[in-house]
Amino acid sequence: MNSIRCDRTPAWTALQAEFEHTGRGFDLRAAFAADPQRFESFSQPAPHVFADLSKNLITPASEALLLALARQSGLEAHRDAMFGGTLINTTEHRAVMHWLLRNPPLAQTNKPHEAIKNVANELPDVHATLDAMLAYAEQVRADEHITDVVNIGIGGSDLGPQMAVLALDEFVLPGKRFHFVSNVDGHELAAVLKKVRPDNTLFLIASKTFTTIETMTNARSAKAWFEAQGGTDVARHFAALTTNVPAARAFGIDTTFGFWDWVGGRYSVWSAIGLPLAIAIGAAGFRQFLAGAHDMDEHFRSAPLARNLPVRLGLLDVWYRNFHGFTSRSIAPYHSALRRYPAYLQQLEMESNGKRVDTQGQALSFGTAPVLWGEPGTNGQHAYFQMLHQGTDVVPVEFVAVKQPRHTLPGHHTLLLANALAQAQALMLGKVDADGHRHFTGNRPSTFLLLDELNPTSLGALIALQEHRVFVSGSLWGINSFDQWGVELGKVLAKDVEARLASGDVSGLDGSTAGLLAQLRR
Repeated sequence: MNSIRCDRTPAWTALQAEFEHTGRGFDLRAAFAADPQRFESFSQPAPHVFADLSKNLITPASEALLLALARQSGLEAHRDAMFGGTLINTTEHRAVMHWLLRNPPLAQTNKPHEAIKNVANELPDVHATLDAMLAYAEQVRADEHITDVVNIGIGGSDLGPQMAVLALDEFVLPGKRFHFVSNVDGHELAAVLKKVRPDNTLFLIASKTFTTIETMTNARSAKAWFEAQGGTDVARHFAALTTNVPAARAFGIDTTFGFWDWVGGRYSVWSAIGLPLAIAIGAAGFRQFLAGAHDMDEHFRSAPLARNLPVRLGLLDVWYRNFHGFTSRSIAPYHSALRRYPAYLQQLEMESNGKRVDTQGQALSFGTAPVLWGEPGTNGQHAYFQMLHQGTDVVPVEFVAVKQPRHTLPGHHTLLLANALAQAQALMLGKVDADGHRHFTGNRPSTFLLLDELNPTSLGALIALQEHRVFVSGSLWGINSFDQWGVELGKVLAKDVEARLASGDVSGLDGSTAGLLAQLRR
């Protein structure tokens, strides 16, 4: 694998010139007027997702240079290395193979790609674990006494399954309720425990090492509550998603499902971490979820770069971050079931690409991950869209809409879709008004992702699309998108501060922390 950091390529210099020549003063309205085929040129289908990129600040020339940037940076070789099981997570000396979790058995794969033969020995274990997990999920689904499932995890052990269960609520088995506890703030767990009864509740403890401080604090409190309320069968009412089987057994848990060190937390919803989703939508639904993601994997792996949707999105992110200087992106899903989708993407992109050094540990001279934020439409329209339309910062917006609703209430979905289309249109067109308060500058970019319907297959494809898009921008920036050392320092310091809150010892602390600690103990 021969990767070159993007700022060290000839295409980077050419893009700087292109930006000064046409990019800085580019106007979307003029571009549409000059090119009747612009929508066709900058839109495309991908597995289970249609994307309109035409309202972005790009031209055929700038996209051609971005594609050259990808080739000169070695994106294709880096992608192929991931699919071949190479240890591309260099700081942890690990492969990156979350994609393997959704790969069918080789016997069911039509013309498997050559690289997968390097990791084919992993597939039997992957499918044995998947089969066992889905069998357990069906067992829980059939148990009428279990009415509530409480998932206790944090980060990728919470955001992925929580987002997916909410997104697929229309497919959830009636008679089962799902709760997610992540925050070490006891108010969150206490609020959930008020809603459940020990005899009817299954607790899932999601921690790869079974040592994550927030998760284990909540797990111990849940177990104490369970026993205090008269619960007697911990082994039946608790299961663990972990590789630390001895620790789980010491806790009293017999049922465990593990996963592998080549699965990062924010990429783990496809693994045993997805057990809450498997219980919610069933084994068949979970396999559809995996199949949709696999379809997008194959698209990313094999489609030409110019018609490869994850590549085009990732290159657009580089164009905006490094040439236009846009520092954030707003996520606007026009479907209430996708309300946790922006939070999920925050971790996926900002934890992956929020890095200031390259894979060699050298400081970067350009920006990396943008800030991601958003809320479901139309709520966002009545909150922060004012800034999107008339604020001083330009913020690219990514709309997600769904053609077919799963409800029958007349008029609602047409109005929802009309709002999504109109907001994207208004951002681009703007409005000329002599009254400055009513003037909209327009020329504000957006991307529009469209699903035929929101179901397990399309959700799997949408998530995989975003995973691969993050890979693309991280690859060009020359960073390791698969570690997260920035999470560690605060956790280490918290252990010291916790002891000091009990003792009152402020020796050696900075003045602010010492003052706050004293205030909290007063």
